[in-house]
Amino acid sequence: MSIYLDHAATTPLRREVLDAMLPFLTDAFGNASSAHSFGRAARAGLDEAHERVASRLNAGAREIVFTSGGTEANNLALKGAAWAGKAHGHRIVTSAIEHHAVGHTLRYLEKFGFEIVELPVDRYGRVDPDQLEAALNDKTILVSIMLANNEVGTLQPIAEIAARVRARKGIVLHVDAVQAAPYVELDVEALGADLVSLGAHKFEGPKGVGALYVRHGTHILAQQQGGTQERHRRAGTENVAGAVGLAAAYELCCSDRPSTVARLREQRGKLLKSLLAVAGVEATGHPNERLPGIVSLVARDTDGVSVAMSLDLEGIACSVGSACTTGSTEVSHVLTAMGYPEEEARGALRLSLGRTTTDEEVEVACDVVPRVVASMRLGTVAITADPLGQGVPA
Repeated sequence: MSIYLDHAATTPLRREVLDAMLPFLTDAFGNASSAHSFGRAARAGLDEAHERVASRLNAGAREIVFTSGGTEANNLALKGAAWAGKAHGHRIVTSAIEHHAVGHTLRYLEKFGFEIVELPVDRYGRVDPDQLEAALNDKTILVSIMLANNEVGTLQPIAEIAARVRARKGIVLHVDAVQAAPYVELDVEALGADLVSLGAHKFEGPKGVGALYVRHGTHILAQQQGGTQERHRRAGTENVAGAVGLAAAYELCCSDRPSTVARLREQRGKLLKSLLAVAGVEATGHPNERLPGIVSLVARDTDGVSVAMSLDLEGIACSVGSACTTGSTEVSHVLTAMGYPEEEARGALRLSLGRTTTDEEVEVACDVVPRVVASMRLGTVAITADPLGQGVPA
């Protein structure tokens, strides 16, 4: 049995989504900017996709911009808002555990004179709203805080953060909701954000398409030029099939969310319980304010990469953290920010469940994963105690 427990990295394309996309990959292939019947058919599909996504977000269709993915949505939000607000200030406030699509973008903006303030997080990976408020000043133009962390699953108190930001006129709030979107209801009015990023492949949609919610009245500068598409905010011939796929996937995701979340919480609880029975294993992230399907942990005296490789040989796919940093020799910046020393952070492991994860798969994982972790931990301890294998303690 091959078991996929890496849904935080990506999800399988849902059959209903593929069916919704196929007409726009075949007969309705026209350019949505063309005036003839082929273009009008494509435009109708694209307009409907805007409306369907907006409806689920409690937004207006004109407030949705389709992008090439969550990374581009984050880039457009951050660069667009930063350059639009440069005349009023240069200070941008964020957290130390953001996805690299946010963190690296802000590092880039720093080269152009923007001041980047990274807020610390607690042991659970949560930002303190009081510390965030204290970091705001008259030069602050943008705040970017993720809704849910992609490595440890912790949810941020965004509504409270939004209230603090709204109290200071002229500051734009961006929320990276890429990881949260499948499992957290997103009502942009309740959320209080001005910019919200989504990525279709996190909720069984196609890769290579995302969306950015831009609150009416929020000014951003387009980051690619060449056409008037997406109301002058994102030039380029629209990926109509991708937009239709995102809309279809998000509608299905929202409809299934209550039952999916309830089942994932139960499955996660079983898997985590089996892992915590292994000596040296500690769960990471907030125990309650978290995504329902992410099992994140550190296994002391182990190497997470080696554990993940061993599990792959056992037929279980998982990761040590963000898929965007796979292959990196550096420990997780998220765990480092949460206070874990390097030797512990190297034992990180992330198993992420999704809508298609079955109870049978979880039962198998409850047997295999703890056994592999315990075996590799004992092997590491033995080697450390007798590195030369001569029966002589180190």
